[in-house]
Amino acid sequence: MSYRKTLKLICGFAGGSAVLVFAAAAADSRGYFGEHRGGEAAGRWSRLTVLRAAQPAWTPASHTPAPTGHAWDFNWDKRDPSALTNGKKTSTTAPATEDPSSEQDNSKPKATRNILLIRHSQYNLSGAIDKERILTPLGREQAEFTGQRLAALGLKYDVMIHSSMARATETANIISKHLSGLGVELVSCDLLREGAPIEPVPPVTHWKPDAVQYHEDGARIEAAFRRYIHRADPKQKEDSYEIIVCHANVIRYFVCRALQFPPEGWLRMGLNNGSITWLTIRPSGRVALRTLGDAGFMPPDKLTRT
Repeated sequence: MSYRKTLKLICGFAGGSAVLVFAAAAADSRGYFGEHRGGEAAGRWSRLTVLRAAQPAWTPASHTPAPTGHAWDFNWDKRDPSALTNGKKTSTTAPATEDPSSEQDNSKPKATRNILLIRHSQYNLSGAIDKERILTPLGREQAEFTGQRLAALGLKYDVMIHSSMARATETANIISKHLSGLGVELVSCDLLREGAPIEPVPPVTHWKPDAVQYHEDGARIEAAFRRYIHRADPKQKEDSYEIIVCHANVIRYFVCRALQFPPEGWLRMGLNNGSITWLTIRPSGRVALRTLGDAGFMPPDKLTRT
């Protein structure tokens, strides 16, 4: 059997470029690739050619995932100053004495909003009605840890808004004790109550609300998103830090909507009790997720997701 036939047989069994390179280098050293071209220099040239041929072809296009979905919508909160001026569409028939560019500059947000979404702590799952679904002893410990963490961050919080449900209200009250010296106002909101925001994809078998619940809860949670998740008002001069204490389904839906991810993917994320999710909204309308469900400030034996 000739050397070339042997080489083909080896490569056929191995199917790998490494074998091809090894065999080709050996063949080159024995002169099987033809006449030598000037000694050592020609040998190096021949081996380099073989190595290049053995490597798979690479182009940027073949290793770059194709973009999917839609481009980023900078007017997602309907507050883009290029589309609105003082809450109205920019007029193309404004009097010549007015300076449209000056008016638009005055309507541009200048501050960044930081929204810290807190999931309530562990609560009594056996409660028949909401007022019986209060925090467990462990849940109260978790809220203490969350309050300590928020205080340790040293941020100037403007307000703490919480769901009107018992477990979220109690969590917010415990957290507020750690922020007592900052004058943080507590505000209750029914829109932030737990619910079924939108039918999840892929579906799950252990939780199947009916269509009416999705219809009612989805509209309410979307209304909460529009009320609380948006860029700063043009009158706001300094960056703000706001705390919202609510529920896992609400937070996960908010994150998907704010990042312009498919909202039906909300159930693919998990959040620990008392965890912190941090959204940053820039004046331009860009949104960043700084943390998702951070609970690293709690001891491992205190972590739950009920």
